Amino acid sequence: MKNNLRELRQQANMTQEELGELLNVSRQTIISIESGRYNPSLELAFKISRTFMLSIEKIFNCEEDVK
Repeated sequence: MKNNLRELRQQANMTQEELGELLNVSRQTIISIESGRYNPSLELAFKISRTFMLSIEKIFNCEEDVK
């Protein structure tokens, strides 16, 4: 799953540490989400969307292979 969390965080002038504190997760979790190595739980995705006042779909893009 791709996301634009890094861009949103940078636009908000936030460090990974600051965002992690807001969301009650570690900086490592933010790094993993931003790099696409970790997909957040639904609860965490909602917290992220509320933090940036955007819908989940505006932050996360679930790419599906269409055949």
